[in-house]
Amino acid sequence: MSSLVIALTGASSQIIAERAIDLLLKSHQNLDIIISKGAYEVWKSEKGIQIPLEMKKQALFWRERLNNNSGKITCHKWNDNSANIASGSYTTKGMVIIPCSMGTLGRIASGCSIDLIERCADVHLKEGRPLIISPRESPFNLIHLKNMTLLCEAGAKIIPCIPSWYSDPKTIDEMIDFMAVRLFDSFDFDLPKINRWKGIK
Repeated sequence: MSSLVIALTGASSQIIAERAIDLLLKSHQNLDIIISKGAYEVWKSEKGIQIPLEMKKQALFWRERLNNNSGKITCHKWNDNSANIASGSYTTKGMVIIPCSMGTLGRIASGCSIDLIERCADVHLKEGRPLIISPRESPFNLIHLKNMTLLCEAGAKIIPCIPSWYSDPKTIDEMIDFMAVRLFDSFDFDLPKINRWKGIK
């Protein structure tokens, strides 16, 4: 079964990426996970957690942290541009970058592939596969907006994680689930039900 590439870059809102990984594994997806150099630092500063740098230990980290043994996890080093997912001949279901820093977004938009995340994004664009980018920044400046426009024109989807108030969330977890599930609406995944807009009654 083809895998889905999940990339985490050095921006806030890592909790949404974590929940997305958990939900995808529970739906028995095969995941290729890449954590950028900056994302390691964000986890350390915001959560006080040092994610293992060794890839097998990192896969075990996700299993233990999420208490989830479903699906399949393959972790890749952020600068391993020789990884299988760096090649267009390696088929995937798509790629989601959550959260996506403006630096990563800008380099992808310019075709400048320095690390594995940027190379994988370039591959998904050139192969015409789904590429979903969830930017984390506020406010957007004109450069950010132009870069997002370039990526949309190249075939990517830009999906910022925005909570819904019409779903009347009662907890932060409900808000996180809504944002995580919405990222994958264009995929045919069996993810938990969320309170979607049903119209005015």
